[in-house]
Amino acid sequence: MFQHVIVRRPCRAMVDGITSDPGLGKPNYELALRQHDAYIAALERCGVDVTVLPADERYPDSCFVEDPAVIAGPCAIITNPGAPSRNGEKDEILGAVRKFFPEERIEHIRAPGTLEGGDVMMVGTHFYVGRSARTNAEGIRQFRAILAKYGLTGSEVPLEKVLHLKTGVNYLENNNLLVSGEFVDKPDFAAYNRIVIPEEEAYAANCIWVNGTVIVPAGYPAVERAVREAGYPVLLVDTSEFRKLDGGLSCLSLRF
Repeated sequence: MFQHVIVRRPCRAMVDGITSDPGLGKPNYELALRQHDAYIAALERCGVDVTVLPADERYPDSCFVEDPAVIAGPCAIITNPGAPSRNGEKDEILGAVRKFFPEERIEHIRAPGTLEGGDVMMVGTHFYVGRSARTNAEGIRQFRAILAKYGLTGSEVPLEKVLHLKTGVNYLENNNLLVSGEFVDKPDFAAYNRIVIPEEEAYAANCIWVNGTVIVPAGYPAVERAVREAGYPVLLVDTSEFRKLDGGLSCLSLRF
């Protein structure tokens, strides 16, 4: 169960954030703020306290707080983001993390290792880590060594197409896994009950489980139906403006 969530308000500079699909257009900042409000409200309905960090205009993608830090049970790991325009975000998340973790339980990924939290999926005490354009082999080696210090385990999942691991696979607890695209047949996940997302709704594979409820992106009826049929209560949140920056529901918060 989660008690705490950290989010960061979108900044006006988000219109210049990183995107792999410029055809979706630039985000509407005012709409993004309203969507972020609804996201926070949905999290609060799930019984967590939400720490809201102020917008940081120096970093257009800084609302995606999942990437510069990973909360791994007994410790927090400050990552070393592989996107150069986002690397400084790791220093800005540190103050918020220090409110919940003592210095001796805050770890760091060091160069030449890179790692982004969107590539990390927690399943109990095991962590799957995507090897991607943003997370390299040295970053994964350091991450697994840190996990081992705390009695946790990790394994590497090579990515072929997607930006981050959790772009296409997300754990909903109770052995249930949302999978799309390249993850449908990956042997790493053969032991799970895989809920396959149709290709036309692949974006919505990025749902988040929060204390028994699953928050699902609005506008993806097949995914909503599949999650409900798996037995979960659902809250819908529109993330259209964050999708334009390759961002989804998990990207927008640190949950622990």
